[in-house]
Amino acid sequence: MATIDRIEYVIETPEGVDIAVSDDVATVTGPNGSLSREFTHHKVQLLLEGGAVLVRVDIPRKKEKALAGTWAAHLRNMVKGVNSGFTYHLKAFYSHFPMTLKVEGDVLKVNNYFGEKVPRKAALPWSPAEVTVEVKNKVEVVVSGADKEKVGQTAANIERSAVVKKRDRRVFQDGIYLVNKE
Repeated sequence: MATIDRIEYVIETPEGVDIAVSDDVATVTGPNGSLSREFTHHKVQLLLEGGAVLVRVDIPRKKEKALAGTWAAHLRNMVKGVNSGFTYHLKAFYSHFPMTLKVEGDVLKVNNYFGEKVPRKAALPWSPAEVTVEVKNKVEVVVSGADKEKVGQTAANIERSAVVKKRDRRVFQDGIYLVNKE
């Protein structure tokens, strides 16, 4: 039995950001580009009112209440992404063998990890227009873009490329780690 008759989340849009909703597809446009995402559900609605977007659900059940909150979070992330973008800073740490990183096309190469002769590779599945990957000082990686999910997945791919196997992680802490998110 529902105890709340309506849930509404209001997502305000800052100056320079434009939101359009048509046929269950929300498109957010701003200085850093444009993002689109499909939002479909028979009870949860997206409405434009003034300069804001409303995520509304009438007589919600538990799953619809959670879905409305998720949609609001996705829209907030889209607005922040096209306005200021997302940046993840990663750093390669090593104790003995100096590790170097280099971007070659759609792959990030990790050279000399634990003294290995064959370089490890991290997939960069999105184009440089969507997600930018830069290597600074041979061991620092900056991943940036407008879509939070794509930036986060790229950073995760880079982290997973240098995982310690068959050794105690408490002792052998070499690898690439997330240092900062912006």
